[in-house]
Amino acid sequence: MTRSVLYVPGDAPEKLTRALRSGADELIVDLEDAVPPDSRDAARREVAGRLREVAAGAVPLLWVRVNPGEQGIRDAAAVALPGVAGVVAAKARDPAGLAALGRTLAAAEHEHGLAEGTFGIIPLIESAGAVLLAPRLARAPRVVRLQLGEADLRAELGVDPGPDGRELLHVRSRIVLAAAAAGIRPPVAPVSTDVRDPEGLRESTRAFARLGFRGRACIHPAQIPVVNEVFTPSPEEVDRAREVVTRFREALAAGTAVCLDGRGRLIDEAVVRRARRLLATAEAYGRP
Repeated sequence: MTRSVLYVPGDAPEKLTRALRSGADELIVDLEDAVPPDSRDAARREVAGRLREVAAGAVPLLWVRVNPGEQGIRDAAAVALPGVAGVVAAKARDPAGLAALGRTLAAAEHEHGLAEGTFGIIPLIESAGAVLLAPRLARAPRVVRLQLGEADLRAELGVDPGPDGRELLHVRSRIVLAAAAAGIRPPVAPVSTDVRDPEGLRESTRAFARLGFRGRACIHPAQIPVVNEVFTPSPEEVDRAREVVTRFREALAAGTAVCLDGRGRLIDEAVVRRARRLLATAEAYGRP
C-alpha cells in the first residue's frame, strides 16, 4: 500500500539520505527529467554506488526512474540491485519497450542471485499514445502499477486544466480503469508543482482519491504529510467500516445477505469488500 512517493534527483546524492527520513512511503530516484542530459551517465554511476550503500537498510521502497529507450536499458542494468524495488519507465510508450526492460531486470536478478520477479516495473503514462495503450501496458510482465505524469501530456494535448482538473478527467479515469482491469495495484496520481499551497494540494489529492487513485507523487518533502493524511483512513472512516463489517456478519448469521447501516444505507458484499479494504489500509498505517 502506498500513499506518498517522493522524487529525488539522481544527481544530488545528499538528498537521497535526507529523503530516507522524509516520511514518504516510497522514493523514486530520478535519472531522467531531474538530471541535465549531459550529466545522466555520471548520475547513473553515482546513483548505483549510493544505492549499494543504502538500499539494503532502506525503510521506504526505492525505485529508480530510468530514461526512455536504450539509455533506460543501461540505467536499469546499473541500478537493479538488491534492496531496490524496480524501475519507473519514463515516457512508457509500448509493451515492447517494457519487455526489453524486463529482460534487463531478469538478467540482474540472475546476476545477484535474486528470485525471479524481484524487480517490478511502473510505466509512467505521459503521452497520448501511452494513455490509449494503458490497458496493454498494465498487463505487461512485471508491471505492478501505473503512474500518471501530466506535464508532458498537457503539452502534447494543448490542455490547460482549470482548478478542478476536469479537462483531464477522461485520462485519469482511463488509467484507473486500466489498472483495475489488469488486476494490478491502483495508480499513483501525478505531482502538484505548487509546493506552497497545502490546501490546494489537499483538495486536489482528495479529488484523485475519489477517482480511485491510491497515492500521489510528490516533488517536495513538505507535500508528504498532506498526501499521507488524505490517503490514511480517518478514525470516523474506520468506525464506519467496522460497523459495516459487523452488521453484515450479523445479517449473514441471521440468514440474509443484505442489511442496512446505521444511516439506512444498503450493505451488501460489494460494500463490505470496500470496508475491509479500508480497514486493511488503516491497519497498515497504524490507524487504530
